[in-house]
Amino acid sequence: MTGNIVLAYILDLLIGDPRFLPHPVKGMGQAITFLERILRKLPFNLYLSGCVLVVVLVGGTFMLAGKILSIVFQLNPFLGEAVTVFLIYTALSIRDLDKEAKEVYLALEAGDIVMARKKLSRIVGRDTGELDTDEIVRATVETVAENTVDGIISPLFFAFLGGAPLALAFKAVNTLDSMVGYKNERYARFGWASARIDDLANFIPARISAIMIPLAASILKRRGRISFFTMVRDGKKSFSPNAGIPEAAFSGALGIALGGITFYRGKRLFVPVKGEDIKPKDTGDILDAIRLMYVTSGVALLLGGAIRWYV
Repeated sequence: MTGNIVLAYILDLLIGDPRFLPHPVKGMGQAITFLERILRKLPFNLYLSGCVLVVVLVGGTFMLAGKILSIVFQLNPFLGEAVTVFLIYTALSIRDLDKEAKEVYLALEAGDIVMARKKLSRIVGRDTGELDTDEIVRATVETVAENTVDGIISPLFFAFLGGAPLALAFKAVNTLDSMVGYKNERYARFGWASARIDDLANFIPARISAIMIPLAASILKRRGRISFFTMVRDGKKSFSPNAGIPEAAFSGALGIALGGITFYRGKRLFVPVKGEDIKPKDTGDILDAIRLMYVTSGVALLLGGAIRWYV
């Protein structure tokens, strides 16, 4: 099990998510769209319909992955191991998170703020059309911090806990939240269950990150103790039960404040501030956040492997 996870991790570092490769998330997205269309036509309460969507997609993903692996292992054990590695690899987003954040950085470095806003809009849900450089840096660091849990620590956690089927079930949860877990008029009721199960699935990994991120910051000689104490002080300052923890830890490590005024679909929202600006924000903060993400992912892999070996 641990060897497969390590190979999946290395594979993600090497190639990321090439668009030409089949990816389970594409199938999950298509399934969500199809099921939503059907469930909205049924005479159910929208909360109940949303619960049915979660059960069908998450449960179906877990069972389908398990069935596929069972069949493949019966055909050829070596092929079964290879498919296991591939499925776990698809649940990780290390290289892609690096790539997307770095494209924002490169656009800023080139002085093309319009392109930077466009690149940022691909990885955040907020309005980006009027953001200045400081706000773009802040938004990029925030999404790197949050996705260090969603796209790395959580998939690794579930892979160590239950192999590829559980890692993909988590990916289904994450995909549901990104597609229907909104508090707007269309999804406030239908997407309620998707948002809540995402909060639940990330609850333990987010709290594990409270140790891993400061440890990674210490390895990088980047204010590890301050990262931890900032997380303790400001980690609960978020509308999400989980997102504030990695954001506060990144804020303390990098010495910049995260949070503040944010616009979503034209509506002004004040997101509680984590940390403080020890120095002015600059584009290099994005690269520092990417480095912190990479080291945190390595810490998560090593600690997960050590615990799995010991247990």
